[in-house]
Amino acid sequence: MPASSPRPPAGVTALASAFVVAGVLHLVRPDLFEPIVPRRLPAKRELVLGSGVAEIACGAGLLVPRTRALAGRPSALLLVGVFPANVQMCVSYGQRALRTRRPAHVASFAATVVRLPLQWPMIRTALGVAGVRRASEG
Repeated sequence: MPASSPRPPAGVTALASAFVVAGVLHLVRPDLFEPIVPRRLPAKRELVLGSGVAEIACGAGLLVPRTRALAGRPSALLLVGVFPANVQMCVSYGQRALRTRRPAHVASFAATVVRLPLQWPMIRTALGVAGVRRASEG
């Protein structure tokens, strides 16, 4: 199905929805996300707010047939760009789980571990919408 068709390709609606939901959360509750910004980066609040706006823009772009293909590459780049924050979240949650041993903290840590490899299919989905193919696909 072409990227410009009215109905989004498989997985694109889910990716776009995840972007929009995450983006809104970044704007409404930036304090939840500031701790996962890698420690060496300055301006944590601004980075959280900026990534929230970018997530909403990418999500909206993926949903609109005329902008879907154009939104694919920036969506993939955004996913790559926020990956260090996801790693930081995993490290922080892991430290907390080890420190407290509380089942809820262990479960949260496990969820962040599972989440990391899910970035790759999301990146592939975004690149697929942009028309980027793997070298093995020719």
